[in-house]
Amino acid sequence: MRGGARGALRLLLAAGALVACGKVGPPVAPELRVPAAPAGLHGAVDEQSMVVSFTGPGTRVDGSRLRSVALYRLYRREEPGTGPPRSAMLASGRVVGYDEIATIRPEAPPSGAAVQGTAVTWVDRRELSVGRRYVYVVTAEDELGRSSGPSERLVIPFLAAPEGPRALRATPGDQSVSLDWEAPALLMDGSPAPGPFRYLVLRGAGTAGALAPITPQPVTGTSFTDTGVANDTDYRYAVRAVRVEPAVTATGETSAVVAASPTDTTPPAPPGALLAVPSAGTVRLAWDPSASPDVATYAVYRAGVAGEFVRIATTLAVATVYLDRDVRAGATYRYAVTALDRARRANESARSNVISVQVP
Repeated sequence: MRGGARGALRLLLAAGALVACGKVGPPVAPELRVPAAPAGLHGAVDEQSMVVSFTGPGTRVDGSRLRSVALYRLYRREEPGTGPPRSAMLASGRVVGYDEIATIRPEAPPSGAAVQGTAVTWVDRRELSVGRRYVYVVTAEDELGRSSGPSERLVIPFLAAPEGPRALRATPGDQSVSLDWEAPALLMDGSPAPGPFRYLVLRGAGTAGALAPITPQPVTGTSFTDTGVANDTDYRYAVRAVRVEPAVTATGETSAVVAASPTDTTPPAPPGALLAVPSAGTVRLAWDPSASPDVATYAVYRAGVAGEFVRIATTLAVATVYLDRDVRAGATYRYAVTALDRARRANESARSNVISVQVP
């Protein structure tokens, strides 16, 4: 009886354990709960640095959602540049044969890192040598410290970037600035520039502050016209040369900065239908307004029977009449009117029709 009771008790406890477990399927293997590996690795040379970017995972290996990445570990291996790169394998939480060069926590990125959502960028300035190649891999860890496997390997040869373009010139136009420059003659290591290069154009508004690229992709040639500017505004420009090779691009030093202010050079349409009504001691002028929308003032010109026209007055654009009191009885005068716009250096229209009148 005693042995039977004990057996019954064991069965009862086992049944209770099954009920308490509440499981609805087989357990998930721990290795399937780790984060998926980072993807989309890309690299480029920027002056004397290597810029590595990648995309963090949003799922785990089993396809379930990964709420967040606690940290990324970036590894690098330097190689002479021949043969296939060394394979990347994770053992004891590290990638074997690679040096860990950065630990990036998204909530508090270290200097040299930028994190925007799942997009991560790291600027590698650590002991890079021209002519060597560098192999990068990344792992991601969740909040429990579970690490993904290594990402795909990114292989980048470290090329010498170009020096800054020379003799940059900026010529302002009407809502435009035309730029031209000379290609670099040397690379940053002093070797002759292989060329031809492509170029990034940078612009900043005002007299101080950072410059930002305005050409999303590097442009060919050594000239560029910027049409995304406003008249009577100060801008600053610089240019960077980009060495494009099959394995990597290398963006060089920034040129000297030049300034330019686009200027409205288009004169307004002239006023029309100028009339003059003389009376004792005065001549009253009236005209039709210019058809241009940016007229600020009108200029009134007067001349004698012969001789050059002389500006005698200006009026605000709201007025299209003028009373000339500086006249002599019996004299004959000729009049004309022009329109001036609101540009920093006002553009003046052609003259209206010329009207001749004798003061009674």
